[in-house]
Amino acid sequence: MDLDINSFARFIREFKPGEIIFSEHEPGDTFYLINSGRVKLIKNIGEFERTLDILQPTEMFGEMAILENAPRSATAIAMDEVKLLEFNAQNFELLILGNPQIAIKLLRIFSKRIYDSKRRFMILTLPDPHAKIADVFLMLDETQANIDKTSNRREFQTTVEDIAHWAGMDIAETREALHHFVTQNRLEIMSTHMVVKNIIELTRLVNARRNRN
Repeated sequence: MDLDINSFARFIREFKPGEIIFSEHEPGDTFYLINSGRVKLIKNIGEFERTLDILQPTEMFGEMAILENAPRSATAIAMDEVKLLEFNAQNFELLILGNPQIAIKLLRIFSKRIYDSKRRFMILTLPDPHAKIADVFLMLDETQANIDKTSNRREFQTTVEDIAHWAGMDIAETREALHHFVTQNRLEIMSTHMVVKNIIELTRLVNARRNRN
């Protein structure tokens, strides 16, 4: 994506390697487009630090700040000498009008965010924890790339914390519900991933619970 940096010189912010751009849980009203350098997104999960993504020039991050009033969901750290364009709700219109290519890219991102919100609402409206957990796995099956779907067995690169977030449950309740599926021989929990032994069974469970409402 070509970007006339001179048109947005007043929005430029520069960060040194290792410098924090924003921190997880802090409020935010800006989002960023990378002009040069790389940015790492990390999230603290218990005592561990998990790298969510490493972003390259022309990629955007922090865009949820202008979509919903929510704290930052991750920490962004400059990996190199980084030059960013910083935007907020007020100057967002200028970005859109001046760069149709960026507008298209943002619309795609925002469409995915809207889908995620609607999908999470569907999960939250289910009546019990087991159905919510099952529907999280169905959502992952719908959205995660590179999933082998040649059989009913599914392998998901996910964590207990991720599942708890999507299900709107606390960690202890989520662990208990996951253990229920393990004891039923429907689920295996590994150190780096989880294996659903038969995704069709979870589909039937969710549909049965949803039809009761």
